[in-house]
Amino acid sequence: MRVFSFESVIDEFEELTKDAGGHQRETLRKILEQNGEAEYLQKLGLGGRTDPESFKACVPLVTHSDLDPYIQRIANGETSPILTGKPISSISLSSGTTQGKPKFLPFTDELVQSTMQIYRTSFAFRNREYPIGNGKALQFIYSSKQVKTKGGLIATTATTNVYRTEQFKRTMTDIQSQCCSPDEVIFGSDFQQSLYCHLLCGLIYSDEVQFVFSTFAHSIVHAFRKFEQVWEELCEDIRSGVLSSRISVPSMRAAVSKLLRPNPDLADSISNKCMRLSNWYGVIPELWPNAKYVYGIMTGSMEPYLKKLRHYAGSLPLMSADYGSSESWIGANVNPSLPPELTTFAVLPNIGYFEFIPLEKQVGQEMESSVSTIHYIEGEPIGLTEVEVGKEYEIIFTNFAGLYRYRLGDVVRVAGFHNTTPELQFVCRRSLVLSINIDKNTEKDLQLAVEEAAKLLAEEKLEIVDFTSYVDLSNEPGHYVIFWELCSDDATEDVLRCCCNCLDMSFVDAGYVSSRKVGTIGPLELRIVHKGTFHDISDHYLELGGAMNQLKTPRYVSQSNIKVLQILNRNVTGCYFSTAYGM
Repeated sequence: MRVFSFESVIDEFEELTKDAGGHQRETLRKILEQNGEAEYLQKLGLGGRTDPESFKACVPLVTHSDLDPYIQRIANGETSPILTGKPISSISLSSGTTQGKPKFLPFTDELVQSTMQIYRTSFAFRNREYPIGNGKALQFIYSSKQVKTKGGLIATTATTNVYRTEQFKRTMTDIQSQCCSPDEVIFGSDFQQSLYCHLLCGLIYSDEVQFVFSTFAHSIVHAFRKFEQVWEELCEDIRSGVLSSRISVPSMRAAVSKLLRPNPDLADSISNKCMRLSNWYGVIPELWPNAKYVYGIMTGSMEPYLKKLRHYAGSLPLMSADYGSSESWIGANVNPSLPPELTTFAVLPNIGYFEFIPLEKQVGQEMESSVSTIHYIEGEPIGLTEVEVGKEYEIIFTNFAGLYRYRLGDVVRVAGFHNTTPELQFVCRRSLVLSINIDKNTEKDLQLAVEEAAKLLAEEKLEIVDFTSYVDLSNEPGHYVIFWELCSDDATEDVLRCCCNCLDMSFVDAGYVSSRKVGTIGPLELRIVHKGTFHDISDHYLELGGAMNQLKTPRYVSQSNIKVLQILNRNVTGCYFSTAYGM
């Protein structure tokens, strides 16, 4: 058994970040040398050059749509070097929640290595701050369907591509993060059954659990909402030693049944603790007394779930996981004691080549804080070590998997430096969410508006389970539609009307406000949907091949996303139109 030394990992990270600029030049050289024979690079006229200056002069900035034709050729079975020098082993699928359908992305061994480096680095810093003993992790992780492309390549989510590697299993052992659940649960074909078994296995090993994890914060919240519904059934399974009949997947049933033994003492202990809890506050430390923290991605679109997650976590600290996307990793959280809202990510300078587009506010906007009211002036891309503290940038990256000068679309702010590598704070996705004419509102603006209106619900001891938005252009003038799923049906008509007005007034973009005043944008509409509606949306994306731990609720549903709109609209229980602007 290998011995993991977090001190040596931290030492390696410190050494790596002392000369981030040098490592960036070396990483770019390796990428271009390894992929120099690729058709895409050949046609751009690099001619074997690997220096940053030639690279930037010859290679254009791109988005996924620019590279998609090349990726489709790979997926269709072309074996010539198209984007990379080495053959592409499999295809990763994005969750599809942003644009309504998954994106195809090349997946390589180097991406696995980068993932393991990120995992080891962030664990080392976490373990220095919050040491854990030998034990297990209650991990709500799920694979997705694996399908074959026309060319015979495996296509599945990025997380599943990682989970099915031997490197992942070895690394989880190294960093004391072995999952309570057997592989048959992680790779199970039915998400609801996998979730139930994760909870059951976590309870069986309750004294050994050292931390609770899922890729996204909402997956942990979802898991404990489910626990509220099935805890008595789980206790009965433990008491009798017989697995619930709800688990029908043969491989999953067999694997979990091997872990079960009649244990009435444990069942009674869990039952007594659950009955003592007040509205499930602190359920995680109560049932898993040796857990040190709760871990998962908690920034950006996950922030709306933090209030509920803190409720379940009680006194346990919440720690945001590392910064990455389906396309690439960016940085590790090396300051784990910071609350999720203040999390920073130190860029690892050897996992890719990074550039940053400076985003400057126009004259007169220096004091603006709302993303929607800022119209950025883009500067020329600069290198990793050239960014300045306090300034905002859009990330561009180049990796070994054939994505060159790829615009990620994320806005980040430089919070500081760790040696010579920047520590970034995620600000928002740059793409617009809501826009009808001259109005511009982003995902962050939507989140802020919902948070403001949610304060009115909190006064009535109510909360929002989840939300999304839509632009209704079926009639003139068009208007914003906000969908809410609430925790109960107790909200009064008056409260919901007030919430609707509050939402409307909370969009402070000048284009929106002026358009509402003159009537070129209609009154905002709040639609309340049945409980379980957002579960149905998750099920839809799972059917498309997504994995639960990779899914994020789409904060904006486009008109082309017909299936999700159908799910939302058929579950509407009430509609309210704003009277905030008197029209």
